[in-house]
Amino acid sequence: MKNLLPRKTAATLLTLAILLIPFTAQAGNSKYLFKIASLAPAGSVWANHFENFSREITEKSNGEITFKIYPGGVMGDDRAMYRKMQIGQLHGGGFTMTGISEFVPDFRVLGIPVLFDSLREVDEVKAALLPSFRNSFAEKNLALIAMTEVGFFYTMSTMPIKNLDLLRNSKCWVPSNDPVNQAFFEDIGISPIQLSIPDVLSSLQTGLVDTVFNSFYGTIVMQWFTKTPYITDAPFGYAYGALVFSKKSMDRLPTEYVTLINELAEKHFSALLTDTRKSNDEALEALKQNGIKLIEPTPETLRELEIHRENTVKKTAGSAFSEEIHAETMRVLSEFRAKAKPSGD
Repeated sequence: MKNLLPRKTAATLLTLAILLIPFTAQAGNSKYLFKIASLAPAGSVWANHFENFSREITEKSNGEITFKIYPGGVMGDDRAMYRKMQIGQLHGGGFTMTGISEFVPDFRVLGIPVLFDSLREVDEVKAALLPSFRNSFAEKNLALIAMTEVGFFYTMSTMPIKNLDLLRNSKCWVPSNDPVNQAFFEDIGISPIQLSIPDVLSSLQTGLVDTVFNSFYGTIVMQWFTKTPYITDAPFGYAYGALVFSKKSMDRLPTEYVTLINELAEKHFSALLTDTRKSNDEALEALKQNGIKLIEPTPETLRELEIHRENTVKKTAGSAFSEEIHAETMRVLSEFRAKAKPSGD
């Protein structure tokens, strides 16, 4: 199979076996050790930026803050990482939206299927909701350090899917503990197979599932593309995550170090956003060059999906997320679309 990413990126990925060893930013006078786990594969753009972030914190704190990083799901899935944070075995984690939203439900509102038309809309709504998200995490004794992005995710399958009948006849995956997408699929008439993210590749290999959802870059670093030669060319939704520390671990820090972490998080995770989007663009080109086929859905399918989304929101607002956070999301989105609409339309 052809090399799927630019030479520099591909070379980085070849180091995965080495990078699976926990990375520790070390210094002789460490006072505060943070043990941080993530599902992000070692060598991925997400893992690399977190290492840059942690190294600079160690440098700027004169070695008083250090990190031990466990990438690639070696500490388990989102639930396992959260449990280990509760007992102090971990001090934080890089979580998927699906995983952390089990404990902070309002955080899943941006993951409503087929909600956004562009990344500009995503950025506008995310910026408006960030203060509310931070408050929701704080109520659970968690500190939201940064939001991360996977990007728009697409239907990826072993057979071409251009309409809902074909989707209904597939063996479709849905993340575990994702009530919004579960309800969305059920409204379409699908009984999806729930799996945690680390179990998806093996399930594709065995045929347990044949239809999954990921970003262009995500499907490469997780190797899902090797079993899904078709991609439906319309975003199914927006995928994101969060870097979260326990409030207890942050409370032990002097005020100036809390400020340092927040300032460097803004710096490094803004850069991560740019690189993630660049990686998705590069990954799409690499996938096409490798023979992955883009399948255009019918216009009727897109309209049907919007109807199913509205039905899903009616069923899940107030349980999967609060009615207040959904109302604020739609207010910001509607106002942005009204401003962006060309005059005369």
